[in-house]
Amino acid sequence: MRPLLDPSSVIRSTQLWTASAILGLASWMPSVGTRAGELPTDGDRERWLSQAESFLTQALADLDRTPRIRRYANELLHERRAGMVGGPADKSGPRCEDFRWLRQPLYGDLHVHTNLSMDSIYFGGGVDMGPTEAYRFARGEPLGLPPFDAAGHPTTVAQLERPLDFAAVTDHAEFFGEVRICFTPGHPAYDSLECGALRQQNPMAAGPFWFAPLLVPDPPGPSRFPSCDAGDPGCLDVASSVWQEVQLAAEDAYDRSPACSFTTFIGYEWSGTPAGANLHRNVLFANDVVPELPVSYLDAPHAEELWDAIEADCLDAGNGCAALAIPHNSNVSLGRMFLPENGDGSLLETADAERRAKLEPLVEIIQHKGASECRPGLDTVDELCDFNLWRNPSLLPQGPGSPPPPPFAPASFVRNALKIGLLEEERQGANPFVLGFVGGTDTHNSTPGFVSERDHSGHLAAIDAALPARLAAPNANPGGLTVVWSEENAREAIFAALERREVYATSGTRPVVRMFGGFFYPGSLCDTPLFELVGYLLGESMGGRLDVPHFVAARRAPRIAVAALRDPGSPTRQGVPLQRIQIVKGWVEDGTAHEAVYDVAGEPDNGAGVDPRTGEPIGPGFDTLCTVWTDPDFDPLQPAFYYARVLENPSSSWSGYRCRAAGVDCSVPASIPPGLEPCCAPETELVVQERAWTSPIWYSPR
Repeated sequence: MRPLLDPSSVIRSTQLWTASAILGLASWMPSVGTRAGELPTDGDRERWLSQAESFLTQALADLDRTPRIRRYANELLHERRAGMVGGPADKSGPRCEDFRWLRQPLYGDLHVHTNLSMDSIYFGGGVDMGPTEAYRFARGEPLGLPPFDAAGHPTTVAQLERPLDFAAVTDHAEFFGEVRICFTPGHPAYDSLECGALRQQNPMAAGPFWFAPLLVPDPPGPSRFPSCDAGDPGCLDVASSVWQEVQLAAEDAYDRSPACSFTTFIGYEWSGTPAGANLHRNVLFANDVVPELPVSYLDAPHAEELWDAIEADCLDAGNGCAALAIPHNSNVSLGRMFLPENGDGSLLETADAERRAKLEPLVEIIQHKGASECRPGLDTVDELCDFNLWRNPSLLPQGPGSPPPPPFAPASFVRNALKIGLLEEERQGANPFVLGFVGGTDTHNSTPGFVSERDHSGHLAAIDAALPARLAAPNANPGGLTVVWSEENAREAIFAALERREVYATSGTRPVVRMFGGFFYPGSLCDTPLFELVGYLLGESMGGRLDVPHFVAARRAPRIAVAALRDPGSPTRQGVPLQRIQIVKGWVEDGTAHEAVYDVAGEPDNGAGVDPRTGEPIGPGFDTLCTVWTDPDFDPLQPAFYYARVLENPSSSWSGYRCRAAGVDCSVPASIPPGLEPCCAPETELVVQERAWTSPIWYSPR
């Protein structure tokens, strides 16, 4: 690690954010912001652009005395300014009352399972909540959770203190029809062994029928039940009815009024798991134009076949259908998620790499089965990679008598994938892993966005409903959130943000983070009310690519402008202060990929911690952090990526809260209640450091 802390660059006041209220950012603070009905008009836009142009004309003159570079910078400014004068990109105009031309952060969960997924059922506990209930929960309604008592009443009731802005139900496409058939008395397959096992709602009984087929190595690959093979029109009809139910629930929950209070997306999960390697993808559609049926791992046992189907049934159908795929849990993929090769083992060619980057622009970097950013010892010495690490390298169950699992592979982790992408671009001309970052829960309880450490009660129905079972899991956590920078809370705008990767992931909290990259940002940018506007005018937002002539890159290093606002919290729970911002850089030098982590704002040794008696955060921190950081080690001939990691002060994990509430005293082993011994195990995370990861910005030499 190379800590390069510049305390003078840290802004520890609300000046930036108060000024940014006019631009739509600080409206997420409780008492600051532009109210609906007072939104910027085109005249306001022109006024702010004129102020930015005046400020930057002088700033650019002072920044570089080289006439050619100064001329290029001014041409860039005028070109970008001209592009911002008109209306929004959508020619039909804003649909929502709350429209922000410089975009606003919207919070969502794009990885949600309901009773339409086979494992939500066989995990037990009587999960009977479908997509409709999931969307109601996302909007703030309470939901009873399993297990249920003898009278059918839930033993736990969950509710979001802060509803989501958007969500997608992504049930497993595998066995869509079969699951419904098993609960349809009178159907010829109702009394089959597999249906009887599923209705027991016991993973030991159902797993051999419903999970084991997905684990079959390739070849021969997965197969359907004999009673419902791919050619059975009755099964396909049932699967189609389930798919219609998914679409109807999404449509019913989508707020199409000018209030735009909640947005839904139609989606599903493709669940490839050969030999236990998690190769799962969530497929998300931009609108209500979708294929007749989702494509499951049973139908398309290779990722390339999934992409073939997305192109044939959607992108190339000529009917307005648009879609993308989001890989998740690469941390348990046995190193197979980011191999730079095709399914047949051949090396990627340029067209292969470009296709993958187009169809899979995002990766889920955090969810309840762990973080996938990086892992200590796997091509990194970054100590902060030791966060929410899942302890099993695959989805093969581990228990007494199980053979030891293989070691974790470097290619299972996202940061290494970004480095592999740079190497691939040098080898064959295109980067297959241009990945923005999203977060999700992967809940199987129909509870999107249920990420509170304090309230966590599990995500796997009856399997982890009891505290001893949750503690015995290989380091599960409540999951994360996706944050998009979007003009409005509508499908078209949010999907466009996902496609351009202007999105970041959090481990469950809600800090507001913006990052821009460019070569001409003035060092005083954090002191002006023009942070976001200048960010767009002179560079690229998170998810973008820096593309400048060599004569610019040869004389100037990239500047990363990053600003963060602490999670304001809910009406009953205050958010945790920020500790620091880091920039993570990867680059290629002499055919080898490298990485470095820089502390660029804040104070890593601020003494903050957790009160052992109450579990509450203590110590100093920051409400806001902002800096313009210049890469001190930049080489214009080396491809690179940069992303920001924003760290909060330490706080209690869900296990810390629960173990403390149970009265566990690790100093008196005899007093520990049965089943709660993991509270005192060294591998149990009682304290965590919640964080956000911005999508990277890439640089490629011209």
